[in-house]
Amino acid sequence: MLINLQGQIERITYTNEENGYTIARVKVYGQPDLVTVVGNLTAPLPGAVLKMKGEWTSHPKYGDQFKVVYYDTQVPATVYGIQKYLGSGLIRGVGPKIAERIVEKYGENSLNVIEDSVETLAEVEGIGKKRIEMIRKAWDEQKEIREVMLFLQTHGVSSGYATKIFKQYGKQSIEIVKENPYRLATDIYGIGFITADRIAEKLGFAKDSPLRAEAGVLYVLHELADDGHVYYPYTPLTEKCREVLDVDRETVAQAIARCVADKKIVTEDLNESLEEFRENNKAVYLVQFHTCEIGIARRLKILLQVPKSVRKTDSEKAVKWVQQQLSVSLAEKQIEAVQCALESKVMIITGGPGTGKTTIIHAILKIFSALKAKILLAAPTGRAAKRMSETTGHEAKTIHRMLEYSLTKGGFQRDNDKPLDCDLLVTDEASMIDTVLMHHLLKAVPLTATLILVGDVNQLPSVGPGNVLKDIIDSAAVPVVELKEIFRQAKESQIIVNAHKINEGIIPWSDPDLPKNDFYFIQQEDPEKVLSLIIRLVKERIPERFGFDSVKDVQVLTPMHKGIIGSGNLNTELQKALNPGDSGVERGGRYFRAGDKVMQIRNNYDKEVFNGDIGRIAHINSEDSEVIITFDSREVSYDFADLDEIILAYAVSVHKAQGSEYPAVVIPLLTQHFMLLQRNLIYTAVTRGRELVVMVGTKKALAIGVKNDKTRKRFTYLRHRLI
Repeated sequence: MLINLQGQIERITYTNEENGYTIARVKVYGQPDLVTVVGNLTAPLPGAVLKMKGEWTSHPKYGDQFKVVYYDTQVPATVYGIQKYLGSGLIRGVGPKIAERIVEKYGENSLNVIEDSVETLAEVEGIGKKRIEMIRKAWDEQKEIREVMLFLQTHGVSSGYATKIFKQYGKQSIEIVKENPYRLATDIYGIGFITADRIAEKLGFAKDSPLRAEAGVLYVLHELADDGHVYYPYTPLTEKCREVLDVDRETVAQAIARCVADKKIVTEDLNESLEEFRENNKAVYLVQFHTCEIGIARRLKILLQVPKSVRKTDSEKAVKWVQQQLSVSLAEKQIEAVQCALESKVMIITGGPGTGKTTIIHAILKIFSALKAKILLAAPTGRAAKRMSETTGHEAKTIHRMLEYSLTKGGFQRDNDKPLDCDLLVTDEASMIDTVLMHHLLKAVPLTATLILVGDVNQLPSVGPGNVLKDIIDSAAVPVVELKEIFRQAKESQIIVNAHKINEGIIPWSDPDLPKNDFYFIQQEDPEKVLSLIIRLVKERIPERFGFDSVKDVQVLTPMHKGIIGSGNLNTELQKALNPGDSGVERGGRYFRAGDKVMQIRNNYDKEVFNGDIGRIAHINSEDSEVIITFDSREVSYDFADLDEIILAYAVSVHKAQGSEYPAVVIPLLTQHFMLLQRNLIYTAVTRGRELVVMVGTKKALAIGVKNDKTRKRFTYLRHRLI
């Protein structure tokens, strides 16, 4: 039988933003000691009064607990409770200090003052017109959100998601969720099909509902896109959808047909000779990816046909002139690349570290500048663009900034109707450019301009769908200069020498006796010992021996997210070691403190911060529920509610490190990673280190990775479209 219990939340011990599971300490009326309460609570706040129904349970470690089955939240009545309630972060603009002053002045009448005559708060020290407006807005939102929260809570939605739903739809939240809960999966970042499906089930949507089937098909295609696929073959797609939806083939087939009719997906009959189409030669695309893949092929073909805007010049004379100007002697392949840039409309320069790509770009820029050409330089990430600016002496921008992306104006402002103003566009780190971004880039390149794509095709492919640089190279549609020779100066770096060995399938070696050794391998197979060794390396050994800053200069790169030496646990342990403390903010099970190294994990065009950007938390303002993060000396403000876009970045996945270079990198490699150990992953990790690379793990794991050249297949048709 369920028991009634009523009390006031004293403090929140733990809360999971995703499912609302909370452990709270509650002051129960008539009981001298605080009671531990557990259960799914929506937006629990210290000071709130809970009327609960539940049962007493006994935890072997934590003792007696009250497990909540049903509950209702009420505003507190006591002065103490009101102060706790107002200072809990409920209202942006009111933190513990301001709450104390309000209650000191108005006592038990404080909540009524906020409700009925908020202007009188101006009499409280520290509250001006701006803060009063913040309090008024937040209080009104809270009244509206309570009704929405209550509805969503009864249908299994966590507090974190409920807040996001209210932010997206406002007063219409209940109506929209009732009509089509599957909209949540496409409209709101962080809410996927699985969560939306759980809500739909509670709302009474049938398993074979057409809305559910269509949402499921789109969900599976988006998941496959996250794995890098631009399309997926029809038959295996149907099977994947059946597994997810637990419905028959006919229901899936009808859902695909409806999605085609609604122009959400495209099916296309492709070349029957391709291995993946021997049974069924139909490919299924999300409509955006189909448009982009066709657009890339079409635009490249047009670019190749239109004459250059820059006047023709004798390429041999130009090469002789530029060598004199730069006081360099170019190697045979470098001369070929410079001449190709002068003679071709589109070309690709690819090669590993130390092969002279930067020297070639210098020479090309010098010649085109002498020809009075308008030049633009770009790269996919802010860090890659910054590095390009430093190495060339010319301004380089991110592709998004160059194409003038604007969320308010609806996407990229530069396109075929408003092309870039240039005669030459050089784009670095081109292996990172996915299908969608390449489509938008090519649309904005003037038809008379020369386009040079520079990249290392042996690195991991783009995080987004496609394998664009490799597909263009394999198509032989444009000239490609591949650089393999390591130059004399670069040969002094074991990082560069070993990177090329890895690329050739040869296990790298470490010689600690070399006077300029920058590559180390430390043998250790026990995961716990690997963890403690990494912490010691980052915190003490590397800074003491090489003078690097533990947080700013040293980056741990790991092949996996889970496990003892996955990025999740490494971040927790490195945070404890490098930035300990009690004060901070908790979000979605992650705890952030001032001084923490963090990474943005999705593109945020409003803030001009992009997936993979690394920053430091400069300040946490509990009064205003605001976190200030510094990215490359630029301060960016985040609401507490936006912190699901941020993760700790003491350790990051190798994929997230693409396009970046760090003074020192530490790479754990164990055989427990064997599913993820691939040559291009290890090669990419090693080439992120500029001055020092330290591997920790087993030679066996390293050998597995270096010998494994079977990269996971991505379904793309770009190469064939270009042919």
